[in-house]
Amino acid sequence: MNENANANSTRQPSTSTTAARTVLVTGGTGKTGRRVAERLTALGHTARIGSRTAPVPFDWDDDTTWDAALDGVGAAYLAYYPDLAFPGAVETVGAFARHAAKAGVDHLVLLSGRGEEAAQAAEAAVAAAGTGWTVVRCSWFAQNFSESFFLEAVLAGELALPTGTAVEPFVDADDIADVAVAALTEDGHDGEIYELTGPRLLSFADAAAELSAATGREIRFTAITVEECRAMLAALGLPGDFADLFTMILDGRNASLADGVRRALGREPRDFADFARDAAASGVWKV
Repeated sequence: MNENANANSTRQPSTSTTAARTVLVTGGTGKTGRRVAERLTALGHTARIGSRTAPVPFDWDDDTTWDAALDGVGAAYLAYYPDLAFPGAVETVGAFARHAAKAGVDHLVLLSGRGEEAAQAAEAAVAAAGTGWTVVRCSWFAQNFSESFFLEAVLAGELALPTGTAVEPFVDADDIADVAVAALTEDGHDGEIYELTGPRLLSFADAAAELSAATGREIRFTAITVEECRAMLAALGLPGDFADLFTMILDGRNASLADGVRRALGREPRDFADFARDAAASGVWKV
């Protein structure tokens, strides 16, 4: 999929908002979905949580749940689990986007992954579905260190990953949610691809140093093999394929900054040090 022609513009956020409506938030209990739902509710919209355990169940892998989840919905936030790079994801997301168009949904906002070819194929499938659309294409989440993936490692004082010296512009999940909600509730975001990063490049050793400074205790980075990472993920009950994803998207392809937060919101993205300070203050890393 080609980047939007305005990808380097310095647009200001729109002040024109849509009327209150029901928005389906898939992955509504996850890192970004939870934040999107909270913001939508605060703005007076109804956030319908899309999950298997929700009052109106939603399951990406069970299309018999899609009609009820989409009933009365005006827009939807699409956060596919486990990742758009996984086999079958593109086909599933494309089928759901077309289903949403037939159900009368007028705008879809897709959470996408930076540097993932399969994710860009999913972007194209959503763009072709027949609704308005916005892509929120993200680098690694800073909150991976405080929620889910790396939380236990931070608590244990060691980040063991197959990332070597690769650098990544970690993006804050609050920035992602702010951009997604703007796209769901404001005019002026249709057809935009917002590539979101933080304001600086950090290696995982750099991230460990920032976490050490925020927590006041040593958090080490240790380089491991993909095979060792796969075994570690399995012990945590996570798909081993994430190990391959780590190495694929940390091969240097994402070692650059992007201006998506500024284009969508008219402000700079949050820095990793700010995330680490706030997370430490919340007590999530207390041992």
